[in-house]
Parts: sequence; C-alpha cells; structure tokens
Amino acid sequence: MGHIAGSKNDLAPLIDRLNKYPIGLVDNSKLREILSFLFDEKEAYVASRFPLEEVTLPELGRLTGVSQQELYPILESMADKGLVMDLPYAGTTYYLLMPGFIGFMEFTFMKNRSDLPMDKLARLMSEYLSDASPNGEANEFFGGKTQLTRSLVYDDAVPVTSEITSYDNAREIIKNSGFGAVAYCYCRHKKEHLGKKCKRGAPIDGMCISLGTGAKFLARRGFAKEKSAEELLAILERARSLNLTHITDNVREKPSFICNCCRCCCELMHGVHMGYYDGIAKTGFMALIDPALCDYCGDCMAVCNAKAIGPAKAIGASKDRSFDTLSDRIAQVRQSVCLGCGACVSVCNKKAIKMIPRKSRIVPPRKKIGLFMRIAWEKGKLAPFITSRAKRRLREFFSWKAWD
Repeated sequence: MGHIAGSKNDLAPLIDRLNKYPIGLVDNSKLREILSFLFDEKEAYVASRFPLEEVTLPELGRLTGVSQQELYPILESMADKGLVMDLPYAGTTYYLLMPGFIGFMEFTFMKNRSDLPMDKLARLMSEYLSDASPNGEANEFFGGKTQLTRSLVYDDAVPVTSEITSYDNAREIIKNSGFGAVAYCYCRHKKEHLGKKCKRGAPIDGMCISLGTGAKFLARRGFAKEKSAEELLAILERARSLNLTHITDNVREKPSFICNCCRCCCELMHGVHMGYYDGIAKTGFMALIDPALCDYCGDCMAVCNAKAIGPAKAIGASKDRSFDTLSDRIAQVRQSVCLGCGACVSVCNKKAIKMIPRKSRIVPPRKKIGLFMRIAWEKGKLAPFITSRAKRRLREFFSWKAWD
C-alpha cells in the first residue's frame, strides 16, 4: 500500500496518538506531509492504536482488530523503518511506538534510504523543527522547563580539584552501558541532503553513539553497527579532537545515546542558537576566561558549539569593574548560554580558559520514565501516562496463568 494522502482527517488519529508523548508534534501542513511519506495507511492506523507502553502482538491485535497474521508483517515493516521498536524478552517480542522527537524523525536519516524522497524530507524536517513561533515545534521541543537532553563535560578539561559525577562523564557512561553501536549522524546526514557539509570535518558515519537496549534495536534493524567499549571510547577521543560537544539523555542511569555535536549541523545546537538557552540541560560546570591572559585570538569563539563566547563588550562584561582598565578586545562567556562541555578549553594556547563548578544545577531524573513523567506533568500530559501504566499492570495481573 502506498503513502497516505496526508489530509488532516487521514492523519488526525496518528497525530493525536503521537501527541500523548511528553514531546509532541505540532500539527501543521509540514508535519502532515512528513508523516504521509513515513507511514502508509495501515501503519498509520496501527500506530494510532498503540498504548503508551510496550505491547505484545496478541495485545495489539485486540487493540487494532487486525489478525496477528496480518499485523506481524506490518510491525516488521515499521520496525525496519524505525517507526516501532521491537524488544525481544524471555521468548516474547514487545513493540513500542517511537515518538517523533527523539525517535522516528532521527531514525529516518540514520541509514541510507532509497524508498523515500530524502532531499524533500530533509527540507521539511529542518523547516518544521526550526519553527520558533509560539505554536511551532521548536517551542514544543526546546521551550519546556525540563529538557529531553543534556550536555556532558570533557573530563580532561576539568581541574583535578573538581569532582565529576559518573553520569556527567561520557567515558563512564560508555563503560557502564553494556552494549554500544554507532550510526549515521541524523543531523549531518540531513545536512548532506540539503547540500551542506560539516565545517569541522566531522563525518556522517561513525561519530554518533547509541547505547543499551536502543542500540541493540538499531544494530538489529540495520541502523547502526555494534562496537566494543574500546572502539566507542576511541570515537569519543576523535570527537574531542574536533571540539564537538557530547550530548546525551537527560537522565542519570542508562542513557541511550551520546551524540557528538557541532555548531553548524546539530539540530539541538540550533535550538540554543535560536534563543532557547536552556534547550539543552547544562553540566555542573561552566567556562571562565581570565581577561588578564586572553589575547583575543578568537579560537574559543570559533569552536564554541553553543555560540556562548563573544567579545566582552558585546556580552556586557564591560559593566563589571574588573574590565574598566582593560582593553575591550577580550573574550567573555555568556554563562546563561554556556553548556559547560569544555570543548573550548584545549584550543586556548594562553591557558586563559578554565572550567569552574556552577553555583547551582538541577539534578537530572534517575531514569527515562521519570524524565518522561516530569515533562508530561509540566505539559499537562501526565494523566495518559498514569492511565496507561495502570492498564498495563491490570493486564499483567489478569493474564497470570494462576488465574486460568
């Protein structure tokens, strides 16, 4: 069956279902066109009937009214396309509908596709996520109090007198993940289809890291290649040599990815550039430039992926009395923008930049479910999550063999 027409009525049930996730998809013509390419009619219907949690084939058959024999190949196709995640466990396969962001939008560009108009999708997705109007997708994704992603600090950029928590340390996250894989960078691949290349020279393939259960799915379905911890750590070092910023899930336990982000391609960084300065949760550190050592070479400004460093006078640092007798030609960090990643430290030949602890920092939620529920609560979407979890527990209770 071909792609769906994309009318509002055709796609409304699917969009309504996707908007039950904490980060929803703003309904407009661009979204409907994107979804019409990614979902065919049967897939859109099946997706619209998914609960918020994982579901088995027999359970989804009852929810959709579609026989298991007909439903199975539909789910297989959706998993191959990254619309659904299949999760084998103890002899049973569970299925989970992917959200749009972070989810099937990214997966679409995490491998080469010949079945889709990739150039057109690249343009549509870029324009869709760049809409910073009050009712635009940028505001939906970046404008909340709790963020879906957070930055990680370069551990070698932090003074030995400071302590880095294990959940802030990219090396420790990789070592503790249990499974890792590497895929195409969604952002750089999308930029390629827009006729652009990374100005840092970061490759499309072999730079962005997936971890844990999600990585197993991506490797199983051809989106990523399994890598050892040693290989992943080597990728981390290469990313640092290019002064890329590590971004991960905003959780303390079992993050599912580490993206290595540049200022020219990364959609997350673009959100910060648009003025969503809290659009990526910050580390417990921030960069500080010593005005007595700074020679205004501009290297730190060029590598700062958040564009948080600029001329001191422009940032307003000249209002600080410590700058009264100094030349305006010094660099300064906008603390409200700095992600605390440390990518700027190594490029300063004068050793004028150091990482210092922030005075305060919001501790990330422990697990993904906690993150999702916190965002859902802030957006007034918590009720569907609670209802879905309660229904799941009841299904499990009444399906025990002891009750047969």
